[in-house]
Amino acid sequence: MNVFYYTFGCKVNQYETENIKQSMEKAGFSTATDIKSSDIAIINTCTVTSQSDLKLRQMIHKIKTINPECIIVLTGCYPQAFTKKAVDMTECAIITGSSNKSKIHEYVQEYLVNKQRRIEIDFHQIGEKFESMTNKSIATKTRAYMKIQDGCDQYCSYCIIPYARGHIRSKPLDEIAKEAKLLSASGHKEIVVVGINLWCYGKDFKDGTRLIDAVETVSSNAENCRIRLGSIEPEMVTDDDIFRLTKLDNFCPQFHLSLQSGCDKTLKSMNRKYNCSEYEDLCTRLRAAFDDCSITTDIMVGFAGETEEDFQQTLDFVKRIGFARVHIFPYSVRSGTKAALMSGQVSKSEKQRRAKIMADVCKAESLKYLHSMVGKTQSVLFEKEKNDDFHQGYTPNYTLVKVKRTSNDTTLRREIRDVLITGVENNYCIGKIIDNQEES
Repeated sequence: MNVFYYTFGCKVNQYETENIKQSMEKAGFSTATDIKSSDIAIINTCTVTSQSDLKLRQMIHKIKTINPECIIVLTGCYPQAFTKKAVDMTECAIITGSSNKSKIHEYVQEYLVNKQRRIEIDFHQIGEKFESMTNKSIATKTRAYMKIQDGCDQYCSYCIIPYARGHIRSKPLDEIAKEAKLLSASGHKEIVVVGINLWCYGKDFKDGTRLIDAVETVSSNAENCRIRLGSIEPEMVTDDDIFRLTKLDNFCPQFHLSLQSGCDKTLKSMNRKYNCSEYEDLCTRLRAAFDDCSITTDIMVGFAGETEEDFQQTLDFVKRIGFARVHIFPYSVRSGTKAALMSGQVSKSEKQRRAKIMADVCKAESLKYLHSMVGKTQSVLFEKEKNDDFHQGYTPNYTLVKVKRTSNDTTLRREIRDVLITGVENNYCIGKIIDNQEES
């Protein structure tokens, strides 16, 4: 039988969907490339915003319109956070929460025999174990994701994730080492370490284990791979963490430090655990420790109670930090969170206006960062060519670089080559290969 997979949301969800897919294939199921040819559709959900929920309902409607006989499996954050609403989606034959994803192949096999609708949503408990998952190689991918942490206990006032993902839990170091070796041996040239609240890794072990221990484990077991971190919380990074990261030759100095706001009043209302001064100090320390490191971030505009003055403070802060890239999103009221009940909700049109202003400022800062790379030599990990004109790939600091192809070029996919950055076009750099192999 053919299975169609659809993933909403973050890199953790992408990792989990790949694990589900590999489990289904091991159980004898084939992968469908479209809805029409599928017998089963597995949807891994996100529920960070109400827009995510709307897109989910639209996807279910689309599947049933195109392929009425398709068996729908719903899994992930939405049914975990909004169980009753998910159960009421009668189009879905199997529903699981953010746990039990490793058992979906079993649930599907049982459903095909007994045709009994199945709801498997376990409510999260303190002390529950990390759901063990190990992904094998994906031949079409240059970069591999490795999920090592789940859950969050931060309870930011706007965020539903602690309710959708449960309490913090971590992947044991021996399992991390095993997966790192597997991914490295299979040809991947970069491993991205991801989690729901990555810097909380190891807290549940209660033995002093920290994220830096996990990163060192990946690094030592995948020496021919570059190592990159997913999103991290700025208040948790210590000087010792930074020092130990500088000792890893294969560590990529790109730091996605989630900011949300450059206004202390707004940060406090969000229940973030740092202030602007602490954030800026961390950026300074990282830049002192890593040459050409890039700092990327998320910024939310139009949070409940955010005034024009507050917004202007964030604009000024963004200009002062000089981010390489910024993900901007208007605040979305999320039912079940404290922020949904706050006064001073900002209108949709005003949020859109602020998002446009912020995007213009961030684009200018990003271009400044790209131009700062011109004249420097960077190692570029090349990926699959998307057209016949350029090879393209990413530097350790995650700058997109394109190199002009020649008529006799073969693919450079999964190769790391030294490139002299010669210019900037649009949102990427252009360059010339300068190592002793094939020049371009």
